[in-house]
Amino acid sequence: MSVYCSKNHKNNSGNSFCTQCGEALPLTVGRVIDNRYEIGRILGQGGFGRSYLAIDRQKGREKCVLKEFVPPAAQPEILQKAKELFEREANVLKRIRHPQIPCFHDSIQVKIGTKSFFFLVQDYVEGINYYQVFEKLQSEGKSLSEEEVINLLHNLLPVLSYIHSLDIVHRDISPDNLILRQSDNLPVLIDFGGVKHLPADKGFWKTNLVGNGTLLGKKGYAPEEQLLQGKVYKSSDLYSLGVTALVLVTGKEAHLLYDSYNSAWFWGKEIKVSPKLEKIFKKMLAYRPSDRYQTADQVLKDLPPSSQTHKVNSMQPSVNSKNTYITKLKTMVAAPGKTAYRKTHVALQNIPMPLWLRPFVVTFTLTMGVVLVGAGVFAVGNFLIKSVTSIELPQVEAPQLPEINNPINSQNTNRRPEQIFQKLQDLEISQSVFIKTVDERFYTLRPGLGGRALTEQPQDAVLREQWNSTADELLKNIERANLSQTARRKIGSFSQQDSLRWDRLARTGRLGKYRSFQELRIETYRKFDPLFPGQQRGRLNGQTYMQLWYAIASDKVDNK
Repeated sequence: MSVYCSKNHKNNSGNSFCTQCGEALPLTVGRVIDNRYEIGRILGQGGFGRSYLAIDRQKGREKCVLKEFVPPAAQPEILQKAKELFEREANVLKRIRHPQIPCFHDSIQVKIGTKSFFFLVQDYVEGINYYQVFEKLQSEGKSLSEEEVINLLHNLLPVLSYIHSLDIVHRDISPDNLILRQSDNLPVLIDFGGVKHLPADKGFWKTNLVGNGTLLGKKGYAPEEQLLQGKVYKSSDLYSLGVTALVLVTGKEAHLLYDSYNSAWFWGKEIKVSPKLEKIFKKMLAYRPSDRYQTADQVLKDLPPSSQTHKVNSMQPSVNSKNTYITKLKTMVAAPGKTAYRKTHVALQNIPMPLWLRPFVVTFTLTMGVVLVGAGVFAVGNFLIKSVTSIELPQVEAPQLPEINNPINSQNTNRRPEQIFQKLQDLEISQSVFIKTVDERFYTLRPGLGGRALTEQPQDAVLREQWNSTADELLKNIERANLSQTARRKIGSFSQQDSLRWDRLARTGRLGKYRSFQELRIETYRKFDPLFPGQQRGRLNGQTYMQLWYAIASDKVDNK
């Protein structure tokens, strides 16, 4: 078997370096690095490195990504720059903790022959990159819809807002550096090899190590101040994201959308979107950095609202048309005077849940509302009447809710849906987060369903019962977690900011017995893993199981 270097020189598979140019050759499958990481296959190759899918032998053969530092040439200045980029990426990744950025684990140096090799170890993200999505749709004569691109922007802009808040600029945003994560359909930002930390007193960064500046970024996606002058602003990332969105919504490569001779985009010709979105794109893609949006939050403010209440990317429906989270229900017409019902129904439509369950939840919520209001009225009336008479008032009882037939076993000991939702209400736990979590578990175990929504038809009776069993099991495990009221109430609103706050406290010695955030993380997983088995560490969905993880961690912090 032959192995080729980046210059396409042919070598024997046993060689570590090219016999003609001396370049380090790709690592062979099965090779073990640092007595720990077993090479699976090569994932990609860039100017200064290669990425491999590897197996971590010390973590139960868990998959990870090994990024190899591979200088393209032997000239001292190029070697220096490549090493700088490697160390920069390692230092930046150590600071970043975001659910849509692969978690950094380690940087290692090993000797192969007489040369030193450097590697970064990160989480492996299961999914396909957006350039693969683009190619698949393009082969079918399709592109992403405007609604899908808006959803994508809603999901990515907060990620940019986060890294920009750390004064970090990515510098290489493009479809192939975005992965559509299989577990939750969220976009994940990868490849921080070109990142730069901005000086606190400057609006841009420029290095002088190579010529008049280090020109990083992809042609067609990076703005001219970055490609031609090596200047970088936060708005440079917004420009690249704007180009990425245009490519995905038009189904055309970037160079076909831009007139390089006149420095103008083909608005209304190759690029056809709604006037409102075109206005946003024009500002993201303004030639002068000062004319662009200056922050990701400014773009979010102008964007039309996302069609998905929990903001899970809807890219998948373009490839797989079913998605339980964005099922649209026709508007129900309420009788005159029943405005409470109409408003409640509209509000509950924003909570993702199986179709067959939604009518029940509407009924349950309304019933509880009627009972609470009625009980309040009767309580006041009872007080007033008892002050002047001994007339006894009838007892007020909640209307009996219809039982959902169990087609499998009438002796089933699982709680019925109304009991589950009553318990959620008692515990003050978000119904929306709970239903999303049940859905995630249910459809992960049944990939053949393709995420389709369950119906009230007889053929879905068994599936409805299985969904209910999954919900009951999840609720029992949440109860076993014995969470505090404060933690339960906050489920659904935990965010990366909480872990960042805990990390800051740990660094200043104010996190009680936990000397580092890592210690808190280990202790939390020690309780989390037995309660919610099958969830991979570092890959929890921020909208579902991660919320439960945060709740457990929150109690540990409060009880430190």
